[in-house]
Amino acid sequence: MSEFDVTQAFRALGDPTRRRIFEFLCERCCPVALEDSGEVHPVQGVTVGEVCCHVTGSEKFSSTVSFHIKELRLAGLIEATKSGKFMICSARRDAIEAMADYLRQLAKPTSSVC
Repeated sequence: MSEFDVTQAFRALGDPTRRRIFEFLCERCCPVALEDSGEVHPVQGVTVGEVCCHVTGSEKFSSTVSFHIKELRLAGLIEATKSGKFMICSARRDAIEAMADYLRQLAKPTSSVC
């Protein structure tokens, strides 16, 4: 990954649905999977269908959630790759660390002028 863009990441997280998806993926210890047909299958844990259910209340994968996953991927916050008929998604831990480092730097005063 090239230099992480915190502006793009925070912009992506400005949308409440994307933020909920990202938080949900961060809480998981492993990637989640979705079949092209909308059926869900475990990949050592939670499925993207469960993300949809958590976010939308529906058991089917929706194009809206697909759009939000794409936006999170483009912002560098998650990995989403196609593997056969599945979409495998997970939070990028390095992105979380980059945002945390950015916020830690803001917390340190650089000037003695208050």
